[in-house]
Amino acid sequence: MQMLFQADLAKQPPDEVRETFWRAADEVKPEVRGFAEDLFRVAIEHHEKIDELIKQHSLHWRLERMPAVDRNLLRMAVAEMLGFKGTPFPIVINEALEIARRYSAPESINFLNGVLDSIAHALLPK
Repeated sequence: MQMLFQADLAKQPPDEVRETFWRAADEVKPEVRGFAEDLFRVAIEHHEKIDELIKQHSLHWRLERMPAVDRNLLRMAVAEMLGFKGTPFPIVINEALEIARRYSAPESINFLNGVLDSIAHALLPK
């Protein structure tokens, strides 16, 4: 989420984000770094589709008017839903909400939950 936030606000290209983020970040286990890199890559590769899904499921909210943390939490969670089919959607949503409880405003939790739940239902096979 932090790399997406950095790319969004600083308007940096993905390679620059990766370089500066990991240079400044604390040491993490290789599998944690690998998952973060994979998630960031999926979010960047599917940026347009992810943003379109968010727009479709956040009625009366323009993406650019959402708080930056919320916007990038949504992008991260939707990227995980699209790119990591083995992770059940409720787990993706719960993880995103846990991050939101730490970084977002309290009133964002219900909004994020509603948008992610709606997107999850739309992505389920019919």
